[in-house]
Amino acid sequence: MHLNKKDLIKRYIFLFVGLTIMAFGIAFSIKANLGTSPISSVPYVVSSFTSLSVGEATIIMHCVFILFQILLLRKNFALIQLMQLPVAFIFGYLTDFALYILEGIAYHSYLHQWFYCIVGIVLVAIGVSCEVAANVVTLAGEGVILAICKVFPIRFGNMKVLFDILLVCIAIVLSFVFIGRLVGVREGTVAAALLVGVFTKRFQKWIHKATSKLFAFHTY
Repeated sequence: MHLNKKDLIKRYIFLFVGLTIMAFGIAFSIKANLGTSPISSVPYVVSSFTSLSVGEATIIMHCVFILFQILLLRKNFALIQLMQLPVAFIFGYLTDFALYILEGIAYHSYLHQWFYCIVGIVLVAIGVSCEVAANVVTLAGEGVILAICKVFPIRFGNMKVLFDILLVCIAIVLSFVFIGRLVGVREGTVAAALLVGVFTKRFQKWIHKATSKLFAFHTY
């Protein structure tokens, strides 16, 4: 799809907005202390037993995802997908920024925790919808799933579920090996796995209507 310079700039700005919203969603889920979303579970656990922040651990994880895509696709890896690298850094630092902004937020009951958890899930869904609507580059977490689906006959939805399960399993193993107890994976993790996709589908319809007027080309 050919994009003019003005439209491309608008799309990247919209992507940045989506990443910011998503980062605050992750920050709310962490503050809820009911378990983070599957994609954030590994960075959160890693940050719990190292000197890395959640954002820095996220950047490293995304870099690993990009490297895996290159190794998997080889000559079929599109160079434009290297844009996932700066996006990974931006998203990582936005996550740390969001956690800094919400640093003073506390909960006073289990219901209060669930409120923060749901806010986080909704914000992540909105952020993902904006990322899809921008239609310029995906986060490395989605990029690696797309790469696997190109090589193996697996539907994206099915691979996404398997990938999320793998990340949660890795987070659980890292928790017990390096911390001695389970952290970052709780009932909120299950809720995020079940609801983010549902909310994203709903928000995509509304955001698509808005972006079809904002952008020169329709998004998908």
